[in-house]
Amino acid sequence: MKAIQFTTYGGPEVLKMVELDKPNPEANEVIIKIEAIGVNYADTARREGQYVVPTPLPFVPGAEVAGIVDEVGSDVSTVKAGDRVVTLLGSKKATGYAEYSIADERGLMLIPDGVSFEQAVALPLQGLSAYHILKTMGQLEEGDTVLVHAAAGGVGTIAVQLAKLMGAGKVIATASTKEKLELAGELGADVLVNYTEDNWYEQVLEATNGRGVNVALEMAGGRVFIDTLKCLATFGRLVVYGVASGEQSPFNPSSLMARNQSVIGFFLPQIMRKPRLLQSSMKELLDYVGSGQLKLQIGGTYALDEAAKVHQLMQGRKTIGKLILKP
Repeated sequence: MKAIQFTTYGGPEVLKMVELDKPNPEANEVIIKIEAIGVNYADTARREGQYVVPTPLPFVPGAEVAGIVDEVGSDVSTVKAGDRVVTLLGSKKATGYAEYSIADERGLMLIPDGVSFEQAVALPLQGLSAYHILKTMGQLEEGDTVLVHAAAGGVGTIAVQLAKLMGAGKVIATASTKEKLELAGELGADVLVNYTEDNWYEQVLEATNGRGVNVALEMAGGRVFIDTLKCLATFGRLVVYGVASGEQSPFNPSSLMARNQSVIGFFLPQIMRKPRLLQSSMKELLDYVGSGQLKLQIGGTYALDEAAKVHQLMQGRKTIGKLILKP
């Protein structure tokens, strides 16, 4: 089978098309004929050797795939050959940027009628992240005010909509351009803020009458993290799920005490260790998409051999929405 692999860390140019053996399933595994592959910042971090956990070499990137069950292991009982499925890949043997991949039966979700492979594959990483950042970690309550940074990105576009579906009273979206802010507004954000402007956080405080936000989603790090703390209400929860700027932030934990505030870390693989939690939330997301309540932003679909180009576009911040590879 064809796959994209890298044997050394580096820029997009290290991504090479190779021929690998098609995997064989063990008892509780299936083989998926891949129809759509989600591309994520985690893939670029893997490629650069900067991911949260070590990346062994050689490596085939890709964490989320949608496709058709091709083979099943002897103990598999919940799916059969021919079923349309989507999953987050967790096995060390998994191959995301490829024509086929191996996957554990427990992580599979059937794709409902009316939901395309491209829509389904836009959900596992960004959709589940947005869901659990807001609900599991952020403990979003009815009427809460939510601050979503990078609101035109993969997690952001979903988080803006999910916050509303979960009962948020007001959603404040930040982005770096007029075009991206307009998209956030179309998706339901109530207040739009350009975070490249000086003292942008003052606009957030003004929009909340000085009270601040109850839940904040933060993935930039550096100065943005520090300024987001200034936006937090009493009992507010700031959920950190990335450091896109590459800048670490000086932070004094005792500063949270006066107003009972929280800074919470989020890492999706920990959610994956709880299959029931993963399955129920993924089903809810797929149902939202199928009913038209959740609109997914597909930024572009590319051939598998264009993986390096897609990485360049993503890291150059020249895209809006989900980028997808197709074998």
